[in-house]
Amino acid sequence: MTIVQLSARLDRDGISHAVIGAVALAVHGVLRASDDVDLLVMDRRCLEAPTWSDVENAGVGVDIRRGDSDDPLAGVTRLLPATGTRIDIVVGRSAWQQTILARAPRVPLLGGHVPVALPVDLVLLKLYAGGPQDAWDVQQMLDAVPNLALEVEPAITVLPKECTALWRQIVGARPAP
Repeated sequence: MTIVQLSARLDRDGISHAVIGAVALAVHGVLRASDDVDLLVMDRRCLEAPTWSDVENAGVGVDIRRGDSDDPLAGVTRLLPATGTRIDIVVGRSAWQQTILARAPRVPLLGGHVPVALPVDLVLLKLYAGGPQDAWDVQQMLDAVPNLALEVEPAITVLPKECTALWRQIVGARPAP
């Protein structure tokens, strides 16, 4: 199953989604290696086995991992094709993540058109994740997308305080223009 096929399937099922992670970074000019494709959804059906029965019947492995009450995510469903790229379907649980899906434009990708998160939304997701790779990705996005910091500043108010602190650390470490 390709990302284009999965996107069409999610569209058919009425599940809003957007490409995030390394593929979305590449769409916006930041190249880095990754062994998977990540999608963001908010629909909890993606954490239910019956949603993926036809996918499993087609020979794709499905690994559903539900988050507990302390997890910032509702869970992740991993699609493991026999050949091709692994797809991680990240199921969000915060209202601000729904906005990412609503404003993700459809862009040409791998022979189809799929919704891809905007640069500002990728930064918000990376700040929310908060790891070292995420901070590096934010720095690369700031280098690749003109005036991105101006878009992020008003948008970070939706994030927890530790995310804002990480943002201040990243932009504080950047050389002055």
